[in-house]
Amino acid sequence: MGTDQNRRKTIKQLLAGSALLATSVPSFALEAEKKSSPMALKGNINHSVCRWCYNDIPLDQLCVIVKEMGLVGIDLVGPKEWDILKKHNLISTMCNGAEIGLVKGWNDTQYHDVLIKNYTEHIELVAKAGYTNLICFSGNRNGMDDETGLKNCVDGLKKIMSLAEKKGVIIQMELFNSKVDHKDYMCDSSAWGVELCKRLGSPNFKLLYDIYHMQINEGDIIRTIKRDHQYFGHYHTAGVPGRHEIDETQELYYPAIMKAIVETGFKQYVAQEFIPTGNDKIGSLRKAVQLCDV
Repeated sequence: MGTDQNRRKTIKQLLAGSALLATSVPSFALEAEKKSSPMALKGNINHSVCRWCYNDIPLDQLCVIVKEMGLVGIDLVGPKEWDILKKHNLISTMCNGAEIGLVKGWNDTQYHDVLIKNYTEHIELVAKAGYTNLICFSGNRNGMDDETGLKNCVDGLKKIMSLAEKKGVIIQMELFNSKVDHKDYMCDSSAWGVELCKRLGSPNFKLLYDIYHMQINEGDIIRTIKRDHQYFGHYHTAGVPGRHEIDETQELYYPAIMKAIVETGFKQYVAQEFIPTGNDKIGSLRKAVQLCDV
């Protein structure tokens, strides 16, 4: 998941280029899809894509595109737009809207009252919509030590976990890198996140393991997935460095990573969250899905 500043910049640049100046974004995107044949996927990975990476395409038309690709849903879509997903028989693979922001999270007790209220309401909404996953964030350290942050997260999250368990909703805290994109973010290592999972002791609390972020902060992606997969409820992709396409221009080999995920028995969702760089943004997404479809 990107910063608000990065998202604003991405929206402006997303589908820029001479090939697109003469036409509208939706028309271009749909035309590109008409010229391509439907994708035949293997069924081992439930593919998704993050909404914010394609914000220049109206959601209704993005749904048409991803449905043709064989994706099961779209990440980071909140309640106000769920009716659009349902119209296209897609799901919100990672719901949002309950969080205060990326830097104000469960590690700071001053936000607990608002967060408990927000998450109590959204757990009900997510369950009623028939969805499963709801994102959350640790927040920044702001001078706080890791142990205090863990205790504060446990104290706050415990107040919503019984409802989440009752409603079948999984609360998922995203792991970010604190070296490049999210300076001072507390949940910046798989070890800290796993410890939080252990202390909460709920099957309805998991980590959103962002492969891009964890490659930057700690590396050792495949071994970490194999060792700690029971605590990971969702995956995000992007190329390192730069958060762009996951092809040969970057350092990760995603087919091997996806095979490791499949071998753990993972049945939830893998969402593409890279920022496309070329003129054919939809073509980049198509290639990424094919690359990850092991």
